[in-house]
Amino acid sequence: MAQLYSSVKPTPMLKDELDIVIPTIRNLDFLEMWRPFFEQYHLIIVQDGDPSRTINIPKGFDYELYNRNDINRILGPKASCISFKDSACRCFGYMVSKKKYIYTIDDDCFVAKDPSGKEINALEQHIKNLLTPSTPHFFNTLYDPYGDGADFVRGYPFSMREGAITAVSHGLWLNIPDYDAPTQLVKPLERNSRKYVDAVMTIPKGTLFPMCGMNLAFDRELIGPAMYFGLMGDGQPIGRYDDMWAGWCVKVICDHMGWGVKTGLPYIWHSKASNPFVNLRKEYNGIFWQEEAIPFFQSLALPKECTSVQQCYMEMAKLVKEKLGKVDPYFNKLADGMVTWIEAWEELNSPDGAEAKAPKGKDE
Repeated sequence: MAQLYSSVKPTPMLKDELDIVIPTIRNLDFLEMWRPFFEQYHLIIVQDGDPSRTINIPKGFDYELYNRNDINRILGPKASCISFKDSACRCFGYMVSKKKYIYTIDDDCFVAKDPSGKEINALEQHIKNLLTPSTPHFFNTLYDPYGDGADFVRGYPFSMREGAITAVSHGLWLNIPDYDAPTQLVKPLERNSRKYVDAVMTIPKGTLFPMCGMNLAFDRELIGPAMYFGLMGDGQPIGRYDDMWAGWCVKVICDHMGWGVKTGLPYIWHSKASNPFVNLRKEYNGIFWQEEAIPFFQSLALPKECTSVQQCYMEMAKLVKEKLGKVDPYFNKLADGMVTWIEAWEELNSPDGAEAKAPKGKDE
């Protein structure tokens, strides 16, 4: 008797509740390597740079593609809050998504392998991170107590073992490290080929971290309005601080709201080292300004009256203008961008908000 095999692929986790957001200026051939993991999900592709350029996308993916003309058409004057010629434009994808969760990845990131040689399903690990609680209020020395083969260690308070809702899952990278330009110049050949740490941990409450946007997942319904990647790139005096800025804002708001941020697994393979001299020009002001910005965020206390992410973010924008505007006029412009971002978010995401229209479909 002939054995029958089903050609139906198993439904991946959160298939209808998660969008994958990809910023790009080039053809998305890298998706072929991710096909086994991404093909059944919906993609939102934000094309940066020249909107007349055609981006080739491998067949078989379900996607929406937005370029600068689409952003201007959908947001009108509020499009000024979306960066141009910078990967910070990805946050437009967060705004137009209608899903509960977002995973964002850069187009020079490929599937990594664990020490046994098995390909890592980064998206699946991110989902597991988001669907299990965090421990921001008391550190568990065995890392994530909700992971396989782990638990709470002796001395961990039983009253705190339910944990907190997880808002963000921050993944890491093998091969090319996410270094700033000065470190790149000092260590041009350094690669992370063996520092694979099989761990996920919650970043403690009150502790900031350098968030990298190239392998990142988050609960959009929970923290999405705070995931603004700022004003970077064309016409701005700073670049490569888009994800850092978002990370500082998000962490302060998560701490205020009692939510958790995880970092660690999953790893991706970061394939391309960017030019350190170009990076230095982009980062130059940020290297100085972060020495003022980080203490600002470390000391920032949001009032109890702020009970929603939008309220927190608007209060934060006011304080950015008040405190960091003294450092450089750029921060006044950034604070205005933060306000415009929230206004645009609420317009697009209100029950009667504008519906974003972009070319979409599944290539056969």
